[in-house]
Amino acid sequence: MGEQIRPQQFEKDCVMAMKKADAFTQAGKTAVLQNIQGTLQFLQRFPPFNHMENAHLAYLVEQCLLRFYATGETIIKPADGPVEHFYIVKQGRVVGERPHSAKGGTETTFEITTGECFPLAALLGERATRTEHRAGEDTFCLQLNKQAFIKLFALSGPFRDFALRGVSSLLDQVNQQVQQKSAQTLGTQYSLNTRLGELAMRHPVSCSPDTPLREAVKLMHEQQVGSIVVVTEQKTPVGIFTLRDLRQVVADGAGDFSQAIAGHMTQAPFFLSPDHSAFDAAIAMTERHIAHVCLVKEQRLCGVVSERDLFSLQRVDLVHLARTIRSAPKVENLVALRGEIGQLVERMLAHGASSTQITHIITLLNDHTVCRIIELTLADKGDPGVPFSWLCFGSEGRREQTLHTDQDNGILFEARDAAHAAQIRGLLLPIAQQINQSLALCGFTLCKGNIMAGNPELCLSRAEWARRFAAFIREATPENLLGSSIYFDLRVVWGDEQGCEQLRQQILDQVGDNRLFQRMMADNALRHRPPVGRFREFVLSRKNGEKATLDLKVQGLTPFVDGARLLALANGIGANNTLERLRQLVARQVIEPLDGAAYEEAYHFIQQTRMQQHQLQTRENLPYSNRVDPDSLNHLDRRILRESLRQAQRLQSSLSLRYQL
Repeated sequence: MGEQIRPQQFEKDCVMAMKKADAFTQAGKTAVLQNIQGTLQFLQRFPPFNHMENAHLAYLVEQCLLRFYATGETIIKPADGPVEHFYIVKQGRVVGERPHSAKGGTETTFEITTGECFPLAALLGERATRTEHRAGEDTFCLQLNKQAFIKLFALSGPFRDFALRGVSSLLDQVNQQVQQKSAQTLGTQYSLNTRLGELAMRHPVSCSPDTPLREAVKLMHEQQVGSIVVVTEQKTPVGIFTLRDLRQVVADGAGDFSQAIAGHMTQAPFFLSPDHSAFDAAIAMTERHIAHVCLVKEQRLCGVVSERDLFSLQRVDLVHLARTIRSAPKVENLVALRGEIGQLVERMLAHGASSTQITHIITLLNDHTVCRIIELTLADKGDPGVPFSWLCFGSEGRREQTLHTDQDNGILFEARDAAHAAQIRGLLLPIAQQINQSLALCGFTLCKGNIMAGNPELCLSRAEWARRFAAFIREATPENLLGSSIYFDLRVVWGDEQGCEQLRQQILDQVGDNRLFQRMMADNALRHRPPVGRFREFVLSRKNGEKATLDLKVQGLTPFVDGARLLALANGIGANNTLERLRQLVARQVIEPLDGAAYEEAYHFIQQTRMQQHQLQTRENLPYSNRVDPDSLNHLDRRILRESLRQAQRLQSSLSLRYQL
């Protein structure tokens, strides 16, 4: 046994420690009180403090202590228990560190600098932080105790809004600033549609293929650019060398910097014309995992746009998010990233992006998520040694997904005969079921009708799929058409596309030859009548005694989706997307150009109204609903919605006429 601690001594030590702590607190307090004006001026430079009333801000300053943390010192950590203080960085830098699950050690998850605050989510949730906050350099923080934070939260509307909105992200204050800015620029800066020629202001930095690597890197350094384009004498781009390539050369260690750049460049770089939009560049970067796009006019290089140029414009880091998804080490990481997709959509809507652009981006990021889940599942369960393609149907097949979506997927593989197909199915089903479950964790809800790859009826060889589609077409009844129409929007998300294309061609041939089936599809497309009466007034329906509303999806979008699908299949058009189908129908003269343009605009507007509604529901933590009360819309939107639904009526009338229904 060690020596006994005497109670008197223990008490004495405690009193000393308390005195020391009190002196520390007092010094922190004095430091703020001596410079109240300076602290007030400092806070007024940053949101949300720049929107707060002076009296509330003065209260905040009076209650604050100034605390110093040396480089590497922990400010708060998970083991400290529920958070007791709110911090504002006065000077210096705070890093958030978490244990790195895969590699051991820690990884920095974020950085907080001057004028930013932490830890909002933990304070509001009355819990411990999930991240250790350390001083990244010598740092001064203003510290506010929990009681004063609660009082301020009750007093100040701007502070409360900031705190509540900020919870959704680690870097809440950054998002806050972004949202404020995007709200200010709304309407004036339709950034996604900006011409690339306007973005690439500076003269592109280029060199010839035989330029030594050292000279090329020196040129990049002098011009402070992240890429150099390798061009011919005629200024035609033949390659690109980026900082990523440079890292590779250094990492390999074998790089001779006197060698010609031609040996290290990425050949045949991707390019667009200066007339393409920022949106086109963002999509290209996301699909191809690249950070630079060359601008070429009449085969001559005339500019370079980097992801930095793109996103300084609109603060939407799409490319980075796609890259993070594609390299996620675990399904858990993908689950965490779903929230970021929601924030991205929020910001893009604020920036005036169109519904088509947003559904395209959501589908793209969803595709990346699906691919990564398949890769992670195969790594976990082992490769079955059988090539297969992951199919999707419905809105994902049409690239028209919104944030709220369920799973509609299947598997296609090649097999010699029925016995061989059954054997392969036995190998693939456990994998498919795990993929379905992982997708559900990421927010893709399990399909109530079991239209999922883990269902043996949807894990089929190409011959089995062909038989299934032939039966759909041959034995069509109005009832089974209801369930089968989404299958006709099929596409491959992961795996070889060839089998699916052969299948699509067969389907087109069979539907083109079968007038009866087309008639049935047309009948099916007339089920959901747009809710517009004779006098162009809305015809609303009540559900469960609630206020009368209309369903934007079923009554507004579905008539366009069903009508465009039928006409595309009947006219040998392989496109899946509704708007693309309408454009090709105009090009083939199946639909009049003016009608096509009117349908497109109408579809756009209904989808936009629906997405804005979903955003509103997300913000207010309400369940997703496609039902809208027209009275909640302003006068102009109500008018446009009425006209849009009338266009859906016109499309249906033309189908009735075409198929004599």
